[in-house]
Amino acid sequence: MSNRPKLLVTRMLPEKAMRLLDEHFYLQVNPDDRMMSRQMLSAGIRDKDGVICLLTDRIDAKIISSADRLKIIANYAVGYNNIDVDAASKRRIPVTNTPDVLTEATADLAFGALISVARRIVEGDRFVRSGKFTGWAPELMLGSDVHGKNLGIIGMGRIGQAVARRARGFDMRVLYHDVRRLLADDEKRLGSEYRTLGALLEASDFVTIHALLNEETEHLISVTEFRKMKNTAYLINIARGPIVDEKALVAALDNREIAGCALDVYENEPEVTPELLRMPNTVLLPHIGSASVETRTEMAMMAAGNVIAVLIENKRPPDIVNPEIYDQ
Repeated sequence: MSNRPKLLVTRMLPEKAMRLLDEHFYLQVNPDDRMMSRQMLSAGIRDKDGVICLLTDRIDAKIISSADRLKIIANYAVGYNNIDVDAASKRRIPVTNTPDVLTEATADLAFGALISVARRIVEGDRFVRSGKFTGWAPELMLGSDVHGKNLGIIGMGRIGQAVARRARGFDMRVLYHDVRRLLADDEKRLGSEYRTLGALLEASDFVTIHALLNEETEHLISVTEFRKMKNTAYLINIARGPIVDEKALVAALDNREIAGCALDVYENEPEVTPELLRMPNTVLLPHIGSASVETRTEMAMMAAGNVIAVLIENKRPPDIVNPEIYDQ
């Protein structure tokens, strides 16, 4: 056991992956069902050969520099904005993620959130449970149609394209905005039309966000953008919380500049802006975009495969996000 590489796992993963990791590594696993404190993370990673971390774990330059033996940082997520990739690359430490596998599950949730807020499904569930339902009425819980409407997709990567495919089943007109325009054949395949951000916001009945979080996209949707949206439009954010300025979102909802929103992520997660909690036209989810048994298990197996590739097989990991370190 003592000759095995040492691996820190910052949160218990699905059982199948934990069994695989236990076969290969001396494991230190966070015993608590909550995020590790920075002090615990720093102490835990210091003597480890590798770490499997979560999006909620901030692996910054200071943490990386304190871990002399560290040879891989495997993120249990498709995003990796919680990791200082530049600092890792300077030490030639590969950083990996879990791409592709969560695309369909996240797109499912995005469309489910869209329908839920438009048709007031969550609000209706609370209405029934509270004993207020006394029978059918012509204007009870009137929502908005989804079929035939304009869907604006911000970020036309894997998940955005998966959402576009689902929209076609609802006869929606798909508009999209991205820093890179798709090839004409891909636009045709997806039945999508490119728009500038402003034009997309003005034309869309639903706006769903699937962009990466970076300096350019932080507060991409703020006061000016909400004012461009229809007052009957809905915002859905299944990407990263800080892409939306939550104070501006609250104001837009209060001022009826938009009709409602559905969020799976938050600007200061896990904190939620209190005003959003009291609003009936919001659907608020606990960051469950990839939360299916099948998807979360496969994500864990991918993370395990990446650390095994580096620490056991001495190979380049399959899901590396900084491949340039192998060219140095």
